[in-house]
Amino acid sequence: MLTVTTVNVNGLRAAAKKGFVPWLAETGADVLCLQEVRAETAQLPDEVRDPEGWHTVHAPAAAKGRAGVSLYTRRRPDRVRVGFGSAEFDDSGRYVEVDLPGVTVASLYLPSGEVGTERQDEKERFLAEFLPYLIDLRTRSAADGREVVVCGDWNIAHQEADLKNWKANQKKSGFLPEERAWLTEVLAEQRGGYVDVVRALHPDTEGPYSWWSYRGRAFDNDAGWRIDYQMATPGLARRAVKAHVERAASYDQRWSDHAPVTAVFDL
Repeated sequence: MLTVTTVNVNGLRAAAKKGFVPWLAETGADVLCLQEVRAETAQLPDEVRDPEGWHTVHAPAAAKGRAGVSLYTRRRPDRVRVGFGSAEFDDSGRYVEVDLPGVTVASLYLPSGEVGTERQDEKERFLAEFLPYLIDLRTRSAADGREVVVCGDWNIAHQEADLKNWKANQKKSGFLPEERAWLTEVLAEQRGGYVDVVRALHPDTEGPYSWWSYRGRAFDNDAGWRIDYQMATPGLARRAVKAHVERAASYDQRWSDHAPVTAVFDL
């Protein structure tokens, strides 16, 4: 069995002070993908930079205090790759992947965007570059007899079932028609060819949401967004036996505004 967990930690140093460390000690994950680490590797506390029992790969952003992705694996990776061959984005702390026996696992932090700003333009440029890489990764991996799972904060809710208040968010970044269409391409059999593991296992569920705004009572009312995904190649997705969102029991037990998303694969 291979258990993979992904979570946007909303600042790993802050999360470490709020409960991430005991959570890490208790998790049954074999692979852990983190996003929005927001720290240089040397700035991380010892217990999260290189915890006992884990092999860690940290890919901070060149811009201090922004983005940053990490991968924790129980087994030493056979290969590590930071970035996806992008002149603009490879030092932005948004993508890292490792090869394990028979499977490539990636941690992705896709730009969040904001309509009418440079941030949205940046997001659109990222989408344009990243889809061809996803297709190439799947093709190369298939030729090598490998499966792929790209985990992380994709910052797009794909369908109406993926966010509580979808009607009020149709003109906001994260639920724009063109962003949703891009994600449809990622999942199209003749295009990206990936499978949304959680949705495949829970096809008729509202959510399960993985991010809730700190504003208002979003968490208490479960007025969330499902933007944290595990996108797998079909062969691996077929081996997924269960998946769930590790939603905190109460607001005060949260150590991030996102919740961990976990999938278990029977290899």
